[in-house]
Amino acid sequence: MSIYIVLLGPPGAGKGTQAKMLSEKMGIMHISSGDIFRENLKSETELGLLTTEYMNRGELVPDDITIPMVHDRLSKPDCKKGAVLDGFPRTPAQAEALGQILEKLGGALMSAPYIEVPAEVLIDRLGGRWTCRACGTIYHEKHNTPNVNGCCDFDGTELYQREDDKPETVERRICVYLEQTSLLIEYYREQGLLYEVDGTKTIEEVAGQLEEIKKKR
Repeated sequence: MSIYIVLLGPPGAGKGTQAKMLSEKMGIMHISSGDIFRENLKSETELGLLTTEYMNRGELVPDDITIPMVHDRLSKPDCKKGAVLDGFPRTPAQAEALGQILEKLGGALMSAPYIEVPAEVLIDRLGGRWTCRACGTIYHEKHNTPNVNGCCDFDGTELYQREDDKPETVERRICVYLEQTSLLIEYYREQGLLYEVDGTKTIEEVAGQLEEIKKKR
């Protein structure tokens, strides 16, 4: 049977980093909802074009757009063994839909670890991010500064701040996440699948907490 893990946590909690590490250890795919959206945008699919206005405002993309995209991605051959899901589901309705999708694919949800980080820490982490226009390398005003202010270390290209990395958008993204996913946290808690993880720890320490959860399941 295929094995799936839902990694929960607000923007900036480190879900992407931890999901990648966990998927490599388990030999299954890392499926990010953000990557799915960007792939659909790049391919200019009908669903992909509909996501743009929501993402630019820092709002959640509606279920009738998100769920079909996720279903299509999980149906690909590279997900046959399972996947670590990052950014989906975000609501109980999406969780119900995911359960139905996994049942059709012959899979099962193993756990739903929740990486908790205080809002003020998240704003600090995300609000200072700057990205290279050419290679996509991400820098931070406090935690990962470039050698030359405003320029990429690798190719000298100008850095810019993505719309969803601006402080006002970051704060909005966090508020939306906390408001709309509180019921999801309780949903997985009631299912006996929720495991709380301290996201203020180092990357290695958070990974260790996730490893312990994996052993319990």
